[in-house]
Amino acid sequence: MLRPVRDPRDSKAIDEGTDTYDTIDWLLKNVPGNNGRAGITGISYGGWLTMMALVEPHPALKAASEQASPADMYLGDDFHHNGAFRLSYGFEYASMMETGKENTPFRFDKYDTFEWYLRLGPLSEVNKRYFDGQRPTWNNFTKHPDYDDFWQKQAVPQYVRNVSVPNLNVSGWFDQEDFYGPWKIYRTAEKIDKENHNYIVVGPWNHGGWARGEGHTLGKIDFGSDTAKYFREKVQAPWFAYWLKDRPSPNLPEVLAFQTGSNEWRRYDAWPPREATPRMLYFREKGRLSFDAPDSMVPMRRMLFLRPEASSSVSQPADPRDVRFYRLDDVVSG
Repeated sequence: MLRPVRDPRDSKAIDEGTDTYDTIDWLLKNVPGNNGRAGITGISYGGWLTMMALVEPHPALKAASEQASPADMYLGDDFHHNGAFRLSYGFEYASMMETGKENTPFRFDKYDTFEWYLRLGPLSEVNKRYFDGQRPTWNNFTKHPDYDDFWQKQAVPQYVRNVSVPNLNVSGWFDQEDFYGPWKIYRTAEKIDKENHNYIVVGPWNHGGWARGEGHTLGKIDFGSDTAKYFREKVQAPWFAYWLKDRPSPNLPEVLAFQTGSNEWRRYDAWPPREATPRMLYFREKGRLSFDAPDSMVPMRRMLFLRPEASSSVSQPADPRDVRFYRLDDVVSG
């Protein structure tokens, strides 16, 4: 999974980008009636594959849309969020994808998977009892618990070297898996985008929610319009038609963002918006948030702090509510 980008000095080296290059080359030669232009898009892992196709793009690749691609699987996407391992997600993904040639979801013997993981015990039990060391992705999780060279080589930003192919990055405000990725890719590319080829759209969607359904609601939240349908018909289709078939320009801003609350699409020529101003948000009495600063400044009302001399801590996963909080001033005063 996430094969590292090849060493360009090795003419025989391959990666996902060379596979895409060869695929485009084959299609041009074998699909009758094509106009010599290719486009590529994908969501999630497919978004990452799209990004890999842009590292050394085929000359016929004229348009791309990276959608919800991971940018760094340790710092912000999928299996780790800011370095915190997502146990259920990582375990179930490795089991489903690497048990056989077909996707086979793991069969839990309990409806409450939280209870199942509690009874599992330490993570060393996974290979002993279920995987037998035969799931490469899971083995990599256990071998690389820190942000070491394994994870760093996979990180996408270091491979964003040019913006020669127009790319429409897509993200969802409520994406629980890869919200970090498309924004990181967009902001990295923006630093070297000299031809105005780097765009981003963000809407009120969960992971891949823009590709299915109407996008009028998310749970009980009503957004007042069919946001996903709007994206597909008014943004994505015109984007590819413009670059691949010389259809009229979709006239997109560099940043098209859906503003929840007002439930309106906003157009910006940069991100953060040039007119935006930073504001401080404070924790206040009775669990409230306010833009008004309290009289006595305490940076964080409830947060777990460990003393520098502490060598261990005890968690109680059987009762997630059993969390001990320390006020910052209590810790500082010893």
